[in-house]
Amino acid sequence: MAHHSVTLQGKEVKLSGVLPEVGQKAPAFRAVAQDLTTVEFPGKFSGKVVVLASVPSLDTPVCDIEGKRFNEESTKLSSDVEIVIVSMDLPFAQKRWCGASGVERLTTLSDHRWASFGNAYGVLMEDLRLLARAVFVVDASGVIRHVQLVPEVTHEPDYDSVLKAVKECIG
Repeated sequence: MAHHSVTLQGKEVKLSGVLPEVGQKAPAFRAVAQDLTTVEFPGKFSGKVVVLASVPSLDTPVCDIEGKRFNEESTKLSSDVEIVIVSMDLPFAQKRWCGASGVERLTTLSDHRWASFGNAYGVLMEDLRLLARAVFVVDASGVIRHVQLVPEVTHEPDYDSVLKAVKECIG
């Protein structure tokens, strides 16, 4: 496990926390749902394959594209797969974005209150208090099977490798 950094528009940004590795138990975290309740991970996600995608803000073009793409891909996946987008956006903004974008198949969680996800998964851009773009695939037993830290925050993730990892988890 190593500390990492990413770039944002070509400028290096250090990340706090430690990036988990494939084969490691997925770290627990807590975040805020759209209805302002606290959600504990794994909690209600136990026994499911979970895609945890962190984004800086759903109100930016690349995050908007990524969220819509994962929403679309979720229609092709088993109900045993849950796709969760975590950002520092306030729950109200996440709810507004989902409504405006027609996104109904994703769970959005806000890390704004505790930065619990950002620290547990090593993706907190501390100076900006935003999350780096990353995707983690967690199998039904709670083990990380895929880690993708996108080196340049303004780029989209490699969806194909994420979906391949999900399909391997559901057999």
